[in-house]
Amino acid sequence: MAKKISIIIPVYNEVQNVSKIHSEIIDVCESAKYQYEIIFVDDGSTDGTTMALKELYPAKILVFRKNFGQTAAIDAGIKHAKNDHIVTMDGDLQNDPHDIPRLIDHLEKYDLDIVSGWRINRKDTTAKRITSKGANLLRTLLLKDGIHDSGCSLKIYKKECFNHINLYGEMHRFIPAILKIKGFKIGEVQVNHRPRVAGKTKYDWKRTLKGFVDILSVWFWNKYAVRPLHLLGGGGIIILMMGVLVSLYAFYLFFLGQDMSNTVLPLLSVFLITSGIQLFIFGLLADIIMKVYFEKTRDIPYSIQEYVENINPIKSKPQ
Repeated sequence: MAKKISIIIPVYNEVQNVSKIHSEIIDVCESAKYQYEIIFVDDGSTDGTTMALKELYPAKILVFRKNFGQTAAIDAGIKHAKNDHIVTMDGDLQNDPHDIPRLIDHLEKYDLDIVSGWRINRKDTTAKRITSKGANLLRTLLLKDGIHDSGCSLKIYKKECFNHINLYGEMHRFIPAILKIKGFKIGEVQVNHRPRVAGKTKYDWKRTLKGFVDILSVWFWNKYAVRPLHLLGGGGIIILMMGVLVSLYAFYLFFLGQDMSNTVLPLLSVFLITSGIQLFIFGLLADIIMKVYFEKTRDIPYSIQEYVENINPIKSKPQ
């Protein structure tokens, strides 16, 4: 049976590249006999990209009112995808569509949910490679997603990966980490990376800074999203205990006859105790908010891949 794939390409001012990448994708899909759809998301282009896209066939085209960013474009494309597997890639011709069959084969061979491309021989500027290596190191230390090159846009996902996920910020770089938190299985394949021959790179220091902030956001979500009381409440208790100890020490000095009006200990003890109580209460409120969130939305802090009901009544139902 023919494989069904949706290929999502966010583009921003890539008028010189969209026709070529579209043609290459069609050649690959027709040769492999895929059932496919090509979804271009025009992220507020101002150079004629929109008109160029409208001349392509077959293609689905989503046009943003303004530039909302690559993550928003990928999220919009995913929500409009109809097929079993979703492929994401850049529209600047640096990702090679001929790697798509290899991603699909690897995903099926090892029964994975996500396969990420690994640009082992990158054709980028030195500054961009250094920045990327630094970001990858930080991501590895904090997120531990097992991916060497999470910034590579060429990836394939099972569509079910996005049943309960909305992307925001610069989170497209950390989709594997987010999905790993949910329990999905991740793999990686070395892919071809080509030099940019037309258009201008969209990466700058602002995107690097946003990416760093989002790494911290994903790390926090992974550690404390379903248990904020552990962080805020635990910190509050520690500060509260410090305040109690300072108070006891102040009382001890007071009973020894020391004039406490010349020390900061009373004010410090009151400050620590008050701060500790407030932080603990914030933790309780955050915990309540998260419980309400998970009850009122479709999101859950885990993902059940399969439910099997055994006919034999002696055997228990696997959860």
